Amino acid sequence: MSRITIYMTGGIADYKAVNVIRDLEKAGHQVQIVMTKNAEHFVTTNTLAALTKHPVLDDLWSKENQSSIPHVHLARWTELALVLPATANFIAKMATGIADDAASTTILATSAPKLVVPAMNDQMWNNPATQRNIAFLKEHGVEIMEPAVGMLAEGYAAKGRMPEPGAIVAWIKNFTEQQNVLQGKNIVITAGGTEEAIDPVRFIGNRSSGKMGISLATEAAAMGAKVKLIYGNVSMPLPQNPRITLIHVSSSEEMLVAVKKEFKHSNVLIMAAAVADWRMKQVADHKLKKQADQQTLTLTLVKTTDILREVASHKQRGQIVVGFAAETNNLLQNAAKKLSSKGADMIVANDVSKNVFGNDEDQVTILQKNKSTKKWPKMSKRKIAQKLLQLIAQKI
Repeated sequence: MSRITIYMTGGIADYKAVNVIRDLEKAGHQVQIVMTKNAEHFVTTNTLAALTKHPVLDDLWSKENQSSIPHVHLARWTELALVLPATANFIAKMATGIADDAASTTILATSAPKLVVPAMNDQMWNNPATQRNIAFLKEHGVEIMEPAVGMLAEGYAAKGRMPEPGAIVAWIKNFTEQQNVLQGKNIVITAGGTEEAIDPVRFIGNRSSGKMGISLATEAAAMGAKVKLIYGNVSMPLPQNPRITLIHVSSSEEMLVAVKKEFKHSNVLIMAAAVADWRMKQVADHKLKKQADQQTLTLTLVKTTDILREVASHKQRGQIVVGFAAETNNLLQNAAKKLSSKGADMIVANDVSKNVFGNDEDQVTILQKNKSTKKWPKMSKRKIAQKLLQLIAQKI
């Protein structure tokens, strides 16, 4: 069972949130409440304190809190943060990092997984600002439960109504069960592109943003795994999570050394990085200057070590190796060849000729030994990460 902190914000749906609190406690969870001042217009702190047997945090500056730092203590206690109901205002605060009251300050200090259940008028829900904030939260690992279509407080039916308590409790139950599927497992994930030096100034690189590998690391940590994220050149923010150890490398050789070291003590390796196939035979020790009469430049390149093949050839019983096949043509043929020749247990194939780098969405095909090929529909990279990790959890 989990330690759940529920954030109640100001909306008529607060009355239904009381039933969710009661049902979560019946299921064995420990619950504490943080409220905005607007929420107190709909439900009293006395009601919630009686239900949870804990004081409600609604003011950082009350006399009882003068000698303590209650928002930090509660943030550290929290194993799951649930915003119920979530107004457009509070969603905007979460997305922009505003901390101007007890609720927004506490959730900003919380590193636990966050679930948000919006409830508002349909026009507010469909406003581009709200949708932008929702998209930002999703991209950064926050789970959003879509509002229901039903009768709103304004007296007409539309999308924006908070789902019924039973549906919310079932959603939370499913999430907490998924949280633990990789509990106790150690996973090595690579992300981003490598850089192969030409001289002290220039390098050979690629267009990888690192988004897929970072999504995998974030979701694996949310499912209970301890993650070593070995990353090269990335253009995305790195995850800040106590379950994730960040290891920076530049070249393919540095990545090989790091992967071999970390995989020795891990259950799974996911090679999502775009590793260079070629490097300079000899790196210049000075900047290569162009000459006035020079029209061409010839570089002598040699093959880099194939990290996937090298590590897969030395894996121990029970270890799982997953590779990515980023192709621009003959996707399935090349991915199948990679699966058979490199010793991987699974290959995730994607077509990178269609402006995939840095995008939020992708379409991948899963190839496994002795199993039929599975083409997944186009979805967010975060959803791909979740599905892939669930598949890996089944294999473990």
